[in-house]
Amino acid sequence: MKIKNLKKVKYKSRPNRFTVEFVDENNSIQLAHLHDPGRLKELLIENREILVEYVADYRKNNRKTAYNMIAVYHEDNWVLLNSSFHNRLVGQLIEKKQITPLKDYHIKQAEYSYGNSRLDFLLSDDDDKKLYLEVKGCTLVVDGIAKFPDAPTVRGKKHVDELIKLKDEGEDSAIVILILQNNAKIFTPNYDTDPAFSETLKKAYDKKVTIFPVHIQTDYSDNSIELKYDKILDIEFD
Repeated sequence: MKIKNLKKVKYKSRPNRFTVEFVDENNSIQLAHLHDPGRLKELLIENREILVEYVADYRKNNRKTAYNMIAVYHEDNWVLLNSSFHNRLVGQLIEKKQITPLKDYHIKQAEYSYGNSRLDFLLSDDDDKKLYLEVKGCTLVVDGIAKFPDAPTVRGKKHVDELIKLKDEGEDSAIVILILQNNAKIFTPNYDTDPAFSETLKKAYDKKVTIFPVHIQTDYSDNSIELKYDKILDIEFD
């Protein structure tokens, strides 16, 4: 996946959960919408380079911000900070057969309602064998270890509980965790930040819910970033 027509600017502050301030090329302060609920304290540091995307019709949609925040430069790599691209990226990887363990599946339905939740994808193979799939994005990496989540997520735990329930009912279920820093070597749940989610993910693993920590390589050139499948990382639990 390629995200084009981006502008490189300097991050200034985060006045609220879904808004960032940045300094443009004219040294003016502008606002961008941040489509990521994480804390991101290791990433959003004043004067860091970020990539933003101009939204030409933002006034028609009654938006207060003319830009979307896309990525931040951190430890010699660009990190995607816009979760609106997560499902699009995974959808493309599935349809192009680039995630090896999912190469026999295609997308039957996106945003599939199950129980009290809406799962990201319902997949099926040529024999109509179904796989229920949830997608998460991981931006926190410490010493090569990718950790999710970076903030407590009741909603994320609920989704994993639904995947466990499906498995208990005899269905196949899985979770793709997009690892969005180039320097990640291994994945682990973030027990310190969200022990409830982490314990639920371990329960899912023990119940044979398949967990795919999908490492994404991000490259920048010509005011664009390209997100490419790299490999499946190993998982470590406490």
